[in-house]
Amino acid sequence: MKFGVVVFPGSNCDHDCYHVLKNVLSKDVTYIWHKETSIDDHIDCIVLPGGFSYGDYLRTGAIARFSPVMAEIERLAKKGKYVIGICNGFQILCEAGLLPGVLMMNASLKFICRNVHIRVENTATPFTKRCTEGEVLKIPIAHKDGNYFVDGATLKRIEDRGQILFRYSTPDGTVSGEANPNGSVANIAGVMNEGGNVMGMMPHPERVCEPILGGTDGLKIFTSVIESLS
Repeated sequence: MKFGVVVFPGSNCDHDCYHVLKNVLSKDVTYIWHKETSIDDHIDCIVLPGGFSYGDYLRTGAIARFSPVMAEIERLAKKGKYVIGICNGFQILCEAGLLPGVLMMNASLKFICRNVHIRVENTATPFTKRCTEGEVLKIPIAHKDGNYFVDGATLKRIEDRGQILFRYSTPDGTVSGEANPNGSVANIAGVMNEGGNVMGMMPHPERVCEPILGGTDGLKIFTSVIESLS
């Protein structure tokens, strides 16, 4: 199996994702520059990492959405290849229409960088199959525009179809306003598309994949994908 990590101008978590896949999980991985107009069909999973693509000018992800590489990512997503968007990558996938919803400025209007807890809502996906239903993961966030929003009809649809993968919660799994760091509707921290092969999440799993970093909960996301590809 082969992974690709997209690099946009302003990406700053690309090396983290590459390190986890290459050095922690011993997988074949390559960088994909944002100006690429062709992606190797042998790549099984594409990761759009966190950062501040194009300086977050205009709107988070709005410029990156028009990078040449995005046409290839859309093509491969339609073929069923796995796509993961983390933080800024999540924002880009929403802007590109590959995931429902938008990411707005945090309700506090401040940048937030700290550990949060997220409850796993659906384990019947390629991204969560190594988790248990209701399991609580401790994963850091680092964003100013992580306030996820969809309208009422869309919220009902993605809830009914099991597209909500993670919700912000307390350590014991209680979903509450106090546990919501950014104001996201229904405490949503991560979603997938209807096809079940494209996922976006605001927390950074790549930052908790080694004990020296304070935890390994993030590994469950990557190992779920690896198991799904095996």
